[in-house]
Amino acid sequence: MGATLRALRALVLLLGFYLLSLVLLAVLVGVDVVAFRWGHGPAMLKLGFVTVLLAVPVVQGMFMLRTPKGEDGPGIDVTEAAEPRLWALVREVAAAAGTRAPDRIRLTGEVNAAVSEDPRLLGLLPGPRRLYLGVPLLTGLTEARLRAVLAHEYGHFTGGDTRLSALVVRGRVQLGRVIEQFHDRADGKVAAERAKQEQAQAKRAARGKKAKQVDTSGSGATYRMMAAVYTHYAKLYLRASLSTARGQEFAADQVAARIAGRDAMAATLREIPVLSVSHGFYLDSYATLGLGARLLPPRGEFFGGFGALLAARAEELEGLRERLPEEPASPYDSHPPIAERVRRIEALPADGRADEATGPALALLTDPARTLAVLEDAVLTDEVLRYGRAPGWPELLNASMASGLSTARTPLHQALAARTGQPATLAALLEVVDAGGLWQLAEQLPLSAEAKAARGRAFREFARPVLHRSLRTMVLAEFSARSLLSWDFSWSEPAAVRLPGALPAAADGDGRSPKESSKESPDESPEKSLEAALDAALADHPDTTALRALLPSAPQPA
Repeated sequence: MGATLRALRALVLLLGFYLLSLVLLAVLVGVDVVAFRWGHGPAMLKLGFVTVLLAVPVVQGMFMLRTPKGEDGPGIDVTEAAEPRLWALVREVAAAAGTRAPDRIRLTGEVNAAVSEDPRLLGLLPGPRRLYLGVPLLTGLTEARLRAVLAHEYGHFTGGDTRLSALVVRGRVQLGRVIEQFHDRADGKVAAERAKQEQAQAKRAARGKKAKQVDTSGSGATYRMMAAVYTHYAKLYLRASLSTARGQEFAADQVAARIAGRDAMAATLREIPVLSVSHGFYLDSYATLGLGARLLPPRGEFFGGFGALLAARAEELEGLRERLPEEPASPYDSHPPIAERVRRIEALPADGRADEATGPALALLTDPARTLAVLEDAVLTDEVLRYGRAPGWPELLNASMASGLSTARTPLHQALAARTGQPATLAALLEVVDAGGLWQLAEQLPLSAEAKAARGRAFREFARPVLHRSLRTMVLAEFSARSLLSWDFSWSEPAAVRLPGALPAAADGDGRSPKESSKESPDESPEKSLEAALDAALADHPDTTALRALLPSAPQPA
């Protein structure tokens, strides 16, 4: 579909909103005419009042003269003087696409790139253009693949997509506003009716009569009916406009393949979902690791650490690139499935252009470290920016784990506190175990219905894994409180706990020195000693001797 047809379609969809509104206003006027001709008395006046109330949101929606401008979102604008190499690439690709370069470049913290334009006269006249570039994209893409991303975004300029978006957005906003107003008025009617009925029932109860149940099922029905009419058209509007948007994505992919090369564009399409998943994992597992301890990574590393993760997990990520996500298509998707986009690009004839310019796109920035630091100030909230800074990632991990262990509240904590009426501590738990109350305590754990119905050995087998996890956490918390615990930081593996090296000797409980114990049991590790002590404490006939030996200050049983 050409730009002219897309413009005509967008205009027809917008005019459809006005036509629907005019038809509804005509119906309301017709109701009033019939009522005044044939009706009389208070009922007629009430009906006229209702039609006026219904007409107000319709008229307000029709006369929304200005299309709301979207906000830029958090990020930093970069000038050509500050980032000449980035701007040079942006202008070069714009010239290759045969379109006007953007007037502004804004760096963001998302795995995304986008363009926008503020046209005048509903898209008839061009306006200022903006390019949004996510720094995680610059971190994970090569310069050649960034070129493909830019070419794709410029495909939206050459196709007139950004200028037509004013028409499409206007219709979406107007429909949404009218629907929201009708629902708000319906909710107001429900609230007023509920308050009225509750007041009446309170008076009945005060007179000694039985209060009736509040029923607001019919309140606001007329408003919801009007909202339903617009909702049906909104669904049609979205399906049609988003179908156009998906076609625009395919067309922009073709532009990118022409400018950057088929192979570079196909590789870029495969890479972006991988970067998106990886960045989400990075934020959850690394960048925000210390928030519970009110700590941030070192300055500039909130976004800067992403590159280290990508490098460490390169082999793992390679497998993701080969397995394209096959998400089901929906008529309400703004983008086609990525697998379909890749298939279309890879089906193009080979153009002989290799995926060149393999240097990292982040190197286009004059001072990447400084930019990453400034981006943190723009993206993170003021509250988070007031947190302390860890000197390094290992220190951030240790502080975070120590904070988490100090506040850990496992199912075992809860059951123990309920049983003893005292704060749940490891010492208190060991007393309960030595007194023979472990399995009675286990009955208070949140177990499955099958586990709760079991008895004897079967119940113990169900409960033991839950007990083991909680008890291990309590022991680690005890070590952490004594500053005996540390964690091994890794970009490629989960964090591993490093237990005190004296555990093997203590776990033997026979008075031998650590050196003597290590000579006799060279393969025994602190982790194995801890597991053996936990297993003994959770055996069918619990024995806490080994576990207490690991904790010298824990009180010994009488």
